[in-house]
Amino acid sequence: MKYKYVFRMVVAMATLCGTSVNGQTKRSDDFHAKYELKEVVVMSRHNIRSPLSSGGAAYQRVTPYEWFHWTSPGSQLSLRGGVLETEMGQFFRKWVVGENLLPDNYRPEGDEVLFYANSRQRTFATAKYFSAGFLPFANVEITHKYEEDKMDPVFTPQFTKMNDTYRQEVIDELQTMHGGPQAWMNAQKPTLDLMEEVLDMAHSPAALQGDTTHFWFDDTQIKIEKGDEPRMTGGYTLANSVADALVLQCYETESMTAFGHELTTEQWRAICAVKSVYDGLLFTSHRAAVNLAYPLVSRIREELQRQDRKFMFLCGHDSNLASIGAALGLVFPETERALELHTPIGSKIVFEKWSDGKEEYVAVNLVYQAVDQLQGHTLLSLDVPPMVLPVTVKGLTVNSDGLYRFADLDARFAEAMEEYEAISDTPDAVGAVRQSDNAQPSVIYNLQGQRISHLQQGVNIVGGEKMVVK
Repeated sequence: MKYKYVFRMVVAMATLCGTSVNGQTKRSDDFHAKYELKEVVVMSRHNIRSPLSSGGAAYQRVTPYEWFHWTSPGSQLSLRGGVLETEMGQFFRKWVVGENLLPDNYRPEGDEVLFYANSRQRTFATAKYFSAGFLPFANVEITHKYEEDKMDPVFTPQFTKMNDTYRQEVIDELQTMHGGPQAWMNAQKPTLDLMEEVLDMAHSPAALQGDTTHFWFDDTQIKIEKGDEPRMTGGYTLANSVADALVLQCYETESMTAFGHELTTEQWRAICAVKSVYDGLLFTSHRAAVNLAYPLVSRIREELQRQDRKFMFLCGHDSNLASIGAALGLVFPETERALELHTPIGSKIVFEKWSDGKEEYVAVNLVYQAVDQLQGHTLLSLDVPPMVLPVTVKGLTVNSDGLYRFADLDARFAEAMEEYEAISDTPDAVGAVRQSDNAQPSVIYNLQGQRISHLQQGVNIVGGEKMVVK
């Protein structure tokens, strides 16, 4: 069954109040007569990359077939990813110009525009390509803090506080999600069987060398430690990396066929769901997310509170979108015309700040390129937009125009930050890097990624490492 493109404009539904409103691309004249766009904050996932590991990687050993010849080294943004992100930047340019937020061919002045990316090549390059489409008449500087491919702690979803009680609370929450980790992974068994057939895993180098002929997950363990990202060990990590490579190959080859097997859209979405289990277990429990996403949650809140900023672009990873969403109670819509179920490759959480002259409001949307747009290099415009779907915020209600009161959303940010601040920290949970009082470092950042002049009490980021000052 061939993939059938379904071309249709997305109309955002304000489900909490039951009123239909036009989304980001089709605001009505009445809406514009009432509101003025004041600022846009974009939290983006990087665009299409090559698989996270290359030569001799595990995903290559589980099939006798030859994989796509990636156009970039392992984990880096692909040539297609760069083109697609430029097209997304061009769409955003047309949109903000149409909303009179910025003039066409604008060259930033002062602090009105800021691009900030993790120092991984794929995130920095995504921000650079987006900026080329967004501000083609300006040579935009992409703020990043470290050398190529070193993780910026602001974008690293790691635990910065830990104690035994908190660790158990996180584990207990994981055990309630989808019936627990083993039940969630076991539900993917039909898809794992399909992947084994597509790969011809029984005749792969791994099978011939007596390594493995099947995906397994009964040895899965999740590690939760201070100073580290949540990690999963065991056989399911192999299934995750293979699913990731299969989907990336699907995008790059512009084909819904994998190694001679023509797969339906539903089968591709099921393969993506294999990876969703991995990411979901690690990054979407609320109790973990308030810890993992704290730097970005606090940074986005600070941006939305500013009056001098007009546009900010942050670029990180799917784990960042997932943990931010879980920390704030954002409910991502089930995607349409996409393979990933919630945060597709290159997707963006877009916070639009509007004012009616008396009060400020925020719209929250998920913006991404549909699979046919990814494969077809679709030139995006206001007439041919990317997908725009509304993001629901648990416990908050939109007004008749589909907007949240800024004060209500800001309070939600504050709640998530207070939850983090209330976590007690056990000093010996994992040793923290310390420095003597006399050895003052030259460059210091706080946990929100802001440069500071001297060490402060609490967590500081020095040379890419965390330092705790008592």
